[in-house]
Amino acid sequence: MFSRPTSSSMAFPKKKLQGLVAATITPMTENGEINFSVIGQYVDYLVKEQGVKNIFVNGTTGEGLSLSISERRKVAEEWVTKGKDKLDQVVIHVGALSLKESQELAQHAAEIGADGIAVIAPFFLKPWTKDILINFLKEVAAAAPALPFYYYHIPALTGVKIRAEELLDGIQDKIPTFQGLKFSDTDLLDFGQCVDQNRQQQFAFLFGVDEQLLSALVMGATGAVGRIPSLKLLFCTGPFCKAYMYEKILP
Repeated sequence: MFSRPTSSSMAFPKKKLQGLVAATITPMTENGEINFSVIGQYVDYLVKEQGVKNIFVNGTTGEGLSLSISERRKVAEEWVTKGKDKLDQVVIHVGALSLKESQELAQHAAEIGADGIAVIAPFFLKPWTKDILINFLKEVAAAAPALPFYYYHIPALTGVKIRAEELLDGIQDKIPTFQGLKFSDTDLLDFGQCVDQNRQQQFAFLFGVDEQLLSALVMGATGAVGRIPSLKLLFCTGPFCKAYMYEKILP
């Protein structure tokens, strides 16, 4: 049904993910089954009512790690299909405890026409050094060599305490498709040190803690993966003081 070349020689889009990226929920029925029938409406809501055209699928908000591998594949397929010609970028989170499962999900994302993949650190048998973590990420990225690759940094949930700024050092030499971070942590010192390594704007830094977004934008975040619609106001208003007012008065 789906096909997309996965040759390592295929160039991926140079435009990095930026602005507001919606962290999509996975709609469920009352019986706990995935409600695929409303995803098309969800796409229209994001595009027409929220002005959001980039999405992050099967992440924390989407409960990706609580779904079966089969369910994750079907959810990804539905978002890509319903978002065709409507969404700019669909990034699929493919992280899993098993390297093999992460690789299979990454390859599947490439086959269905996703625009990028993201991966969290494995969180049961945890990597205890930067090199071990990078080797894991490298193996996943290699399964989809045509897709931009993002590391999903969320240490509060994974328990992996390797700092993001440490990971960035030399990572593109080992993972050529690496495009940036989804930084979901409150450690703004670590984030600031990441920004210091981005002087050539080679990375996309997507901030994932809504409450600290304004600070992250000032520091150098290129976008946000958010779960509340009011965050879009931070990207469509001018002065930061005005954005701050919007953030304070909206629920």
